[in-house]
Amino acid sequence: MEDKVKFEMEFVIHASPSLLYQYISTPSGLSEWFADNVNSRGELFTFIWDGSEEKAKLLSKKSGERVKFRWSSDEEDGATYYFEIRIQVDEITKDVSLIVTDFAEDDEVDEAKMLWDNQIADLKQVLGSA
Repeated sequence: MEDKVKFEMEFVIHASPSLLYQYISTPSGLSEWFADNVNSRGELFTFIWDGSEEKAKLLSKKSGERVKFRWSSDEEDGATYYFEIRIQVDEITKDVSLIVTDFAEDDEVDEAKMLWDNQIADLKQVLGSA
């Protein structure tokens, strides 16, 4: 299996960290921008896009700060890949940023980054901070 490459992206978001956390950590919040629909049973989240489903396990979360998921397909392969969405507040300017950490095949990193750009653009639109 080819190793995936870790990448990080930062997006400045004009919204309060507590509001933002609702959008990255709850099924209803994630349904607003990340997927067409999101359901959860405990730690297992089901993301639905255009009729196809992807399951992910919630690995960790810290209230008001971050969520970390692993796709079930990676878990079945024994892979340790994950994606994390972290809220960061600049101590001086109080600017709020979302830091996205994800993994992609070497030749798919640009595509994965474009996907995140689009997802975060949708989130900004939902938040009215576009």
